[in-house]
Amino acid sequence: MIEAIRKEDFPIFQKRINDKELIYLDSAATTQRPKQVIDAVRDFWENKNANVARSLHTLAEEATTAYEEVRKKVARFIGCSENEIIFTRNTTEAINFVMRGYENKLGSRDNITTTIMEHHSNFVPWQWLAKKRSSEFLVIDINDDGTLNESEFDKIDRARIVAITMASNVLGTINDIKRVCKIAKETGTMVVVDAAQAAPHMKIDVKELGCDFLAFSGHKMLAPFGVGVLYGKRERLEEMDPALYGSEMIKKVSVEESEWNDIPQKFEAGTPAVDAIVGLGAAIDYLNDIGMHKIRQHEIELTSFALDSLSDCGVKIVGPLDAKKRTGLVSFVLDNIHPHDVSLLLDREGIAIRSGHHCAMPLHTRLGLPQGTSRASFYIYNSQKDIEALVQSLKKIKQMFG
Repeated sequence: MIEAIRKEDFPIFQKRINDKELIYLDSAATTQRPKQVIDAVRDFWENKNANVARSLHTLAEEATTAYEEVRKKVARFIGCSENEIIFTRNTTEAINFVMRGYENKLGSRDNITTTIMEHHSNFVPWQWLAKKRSSEFLVIDINDDGTLNESEFDKIDRARIVAITMASNVLGTINDIKRVCKIAKETGTMVVVDAAQAAPHMKIDVKELGCDFLAFSGHKMLAPFGVGVLYGKRERLEEMDPALYGSEMIKKVSVEESEWNDIPQKFEAGTPAVDAIVGLGAAIDYLNDIGMHKIRQHEIELTSFALDSLSDCGVKIVGPLDAKKRTGLVSFVLDNIHPHDVSLLLDREGIAIRSGHHCAMPLHTRLGLPQGTSRASFYIYNSQKDIEALVQSLKKIKQMFG
């Protein structure tokens, strides 16, 4: 099945890198696009290219219908109402929308809690806001195995906002968001979830989780660049201030004042990336056709194989060693070889991975790895053969460096 998907649906795998077959192990950074998504975007450009929610001509009506149909698909994908879905450019912008929405509603006693394993996108905005409001910025630490230190969960009770990743982009750790939300609910704490590394890989039901906000990016789940999603509980969105002003987020404007539009339009100022959003709809269709449970099972099997194979190769792996507790990525350190050297040498073999801090400097500092790590990440088009090629190349690199 994997080979069929790879050959029939993903044109980029016809490309050769340094005269070698492309082995793409960087899907945690961005995924490749299937032809179904490419075709959907092309069809929009060729047949429905117009701005949305403005004009009354046929093209505009067709574009607006296509745009709003995707909102419905996204809502079904994560189990919420369509008017709780806000289109953004990416996860970073979505989280910043929430931060800006509460920027003037927090006091000095309204502490903010996050974790040491966060991507900068779910760390820096809250750090900045805590400093601006002179409130305490609390950070939950991790255990040696890369899981959250639950003895520090009292920091949830002490906060007005908890910002937490559903799955770490370095450790692979999958956090128990449902439990965090349950603890937070007891004290009225608001929970903001970064699901950029979770939404592409597992079934999410925001109502079951109980979170107030959840954000993810299209480009990490087969969709084009430039489209992200922010889910927010209706009551939370009602109390939030907009982050951007003008255009269609306005219901009424006079010289004296302006009245905001209804949700979700209240948060969608300016012309959106309609083509990318149409592509997101096609990507969701593609993932649903395969089945999120099948995708998750495939990644557990691949990750388990990768953990065993890389351990035999003699690399240091960070994060849980149980594939069921992590997503389809493995970050590692190869002897004393700089991660950038590892990445460049693997590229000679046609193997694409990511190296560095992965936008998670506080975590790498905590791990005692100031130079960063190398990260191999897997998706629906990867097989054990790709991991075997990675391991063989890593062995060559070790020999090269003696």
